[in-house]
Amino acid sequence: MLKFFRCISTLVLICLVSLAQAEAPKIQTQVPGYYRIQLGQFEITALYDGAIELDTKLLKNIQATDLQRLLSRMFVGNPKMQTAVNAYLINTGNHLVLVDTGAAKLFGPSLGYVLQNMKAAGYEPSQVDTVVITHLHGDHMGGLNDASGQPLFTKAKILVSQADNDFWLSQKVADGAPAKVQPFFKMARDSAAPYLANGQWQTFTDGSMLVPGIQAVKANGHTPGHTAYAVESDGQKLLIWGDLVHAHAVQFARPGVSIEFDIDQKQAIATRRSIMKAMAASKSLVAGMHLPFPGIGHVRADGKDSYSWVPIEFAPLPKAANP
Repeated sequence: MLKFFRCISTLVLICLVSLAQAEAPKIQTQVPGYYRIQLGQFEITALYDGAIELDTKLLKNIQATDLQRLLSRMFVGNPKMQTAVNAYLINTGNHLVLVDTGAAKLFGPSLGYVLQNMKAAGYEPSQVDTVVITHLHGDHMGGLNDASGQPLFTKAKILVSQADNDFWLSQKVADGAPAKVQPFFKMARDSAAPYLANGQWQTFTDGSMLVPGIQAVKANGHTPGHTAYAVESDGQKLLIWGDLVHAHAVQFARPGVSIEFDIDQKQAIATRRSIMKAMAASKSLVAGMHLPFPGIGHVRADGKDSYSWVPIEFAPLPKAANP
């Protein structure tokens, strides 16, 4: 009899569990990939394009044991490093500026969600009047066009540095580049072509004020014209530094570590050291295209030539003042 009641109890428990699962099935989707902050009068929206996994062997100038120690202490890099791809939408009140466009599907299905997340954040590509590109790698400009190659930002001027324009869009430079780099030149030319054809493509030089409150800052090394953007409103500052860092677990603690994608390894290291030192001293906000989403935070000095990444905390936006 006792055995009978135990069987009945087990069946009742199984039924209850089944009912609970039926009433609350797993959703199995993530929240939209956008996050907003207020910078003075400017609204900054971080947009998540997705993430890719990079082989740790791409990192240079570090011993394997030191590399594994730095990765392990941040619980990353086993077996590969996850690297986010971010873009930033800046509403100045007078301009809607998109900094980088993501990769579209140039690098596989794990990337290409900037447009989807822009729409989830309440904006349409037709509302963007200015697109500024940090550099002409495919994961930063691939999202300029749709899958058929038609431009998505039909009302925007596309601003790129003169140095990157002259490098990546040059057939002569491409012809002299190693075979493994050739696809990157084609990606750049294909992405730029529609905008060049209709006159939307424009170049700038270091230090140019692109729209009021957004200035180009020289940050070369990763590419010849790699550019950061200094954003300022009401005395509040943000530096969008592009690809200064690809591996946050390693390159903050060791700014002398470069990555294979850096065209000028020595200059990329010098640029990273200089900007990190300046940002740690100024305590300004920074944002990076390959920092963990939303990629916004501060640089903290931890000693000579060593830093830490301090991400911002989630916070609501301040309430708008009554008119």
